[in-house]
Amino acid sequence: MPKVLLDQRFVESATSPEGKGKIDYFDVACKGLQLEVRASGGRTWYLRYVNERGKVWQFRLADARDMTLAAARKRADTLRGKLAMGEDPAETKIMLRQIPTFEAFVETRYMPFVKGYKRSWKTDECLLRNHLLPRFGRCHLDEITRHDIIAMLHQRHQQEGASAASANRLVIMMRYIFNLAIRWAMPGIKENPASGVRLYEENNKRERYLTQQELKALCTQLRSSDNPMLQYIIQMLILTGARRQEVLQARWEQFNLHAMSWRIPLSKSGKARHVPLSSGALDLLQRVPRLPHSPYVFPNPQTHKPYVSIFYSWDTARRQAGMPDLRIHDLRHSFASFLINAGRSIYEVQKILGHAQINTTQRYAHLSSATLLDAVNEVVRIAGLGLSPDVPAQ
Repeated sequence: MPKVLLDQRFVESATSPEGKGKIDYFDVACKGLQLEVRASGGRTWYLRYVNERGKVWQFRLADARDMTLAAARKRADTLRGKLAMGEDPAETKIMLRQIPTFEAFVETRYMPFVKGYKRSWKTDECLLRNHLLPRFGRCHLDEITRHDIIAMLHQRHQQEGASAASANRLVIMMRYIFNLAIRWAMPGIKENPASGVRLYEENNKRERYLTQQELKALCTQLRSSDNPMLQYIIQMLILTGARRQEVLQARWEQFNLHAMSWRIPLSKSGKARHVPLSSGALDLLQRVPRLPHSPYVFPNPQTHKPYVSIFYSWDTARRQAGMPDLRIHDLRHSFASFLINAGRSIYEVQKILGHAQINTTQRYAHLSSATLLDAVNEVVRIAGLGLSPDVPAQ
């Protein structure tokens, strides 16, 4: 391996000796810089060095046709400086090749993981398919920056018109994905690009409760829906206060009609709970069409399996009923409101809804103006104050 004071003319004209497949020339002006000249005429720059473990490495810099001698020397000097700081370019290159793309990571690591414990994994799958994979799928994990996350958040909310909660959900999911990547020691991932990104303020105090008149109008529209199961699904939600997925996934084996009870095996709290069935709920279960060989109470007639989504038929019904802002979850709020206004205690409502914390039930509970007015009039009836002598207490 001859040592030569290389110049650009030598680099361009050097040849391999006859009978040899290649020859290496070392530049005496730049430590470790090596020019490989092959019999085929090809020439390649390498940096030869000994790493911290005493192993000799030959790190490829570039094709000599693409990199001049001056550029090769500069690159070699830069890499030797990194070596002095403990950064091995060969190991860095190997690590970079091991960093998966975002798509590969979520398909091979993230989704198999969440499917094992997260009941709402289909929501994650939907968010990935519709929003995150089209944007980040081909990027390697280390290429996704904080700026990218912020740009996604603003575009989703400001340009695409999504709600603050919907836009925030994407950032929260990205944060969780990268937290897992860090926990699993994925190569090249040391910081979470979604960490510390400021989310939009959400208005979680939105109140929407059905009145009796709205309830009648909604039920009328449900009966004319193209989805034959929709009226039974929505009525079951109204009559039990159950969650949407609890009703969609309901199986006949969970019901004890004689005991007037519905056992939901795994609720949002992670525990089984029993929902008392009213006479109206029992009547509904007697009327709902039963599909042969299907264990589900409200299956899709086409698949005999639970509906993946009832949004479109629900959206049509609520709009035709004049309530385009009514969400399915508002039915659960309304159920709680009906009970509270009927004089049932907050603790009874908490038990029926399956809330682990009473604070959650208090957020659901809504007292109508008439109920509140009746409450303050109790003071008048008790104290007998504020009435003229000619007006008797009620």
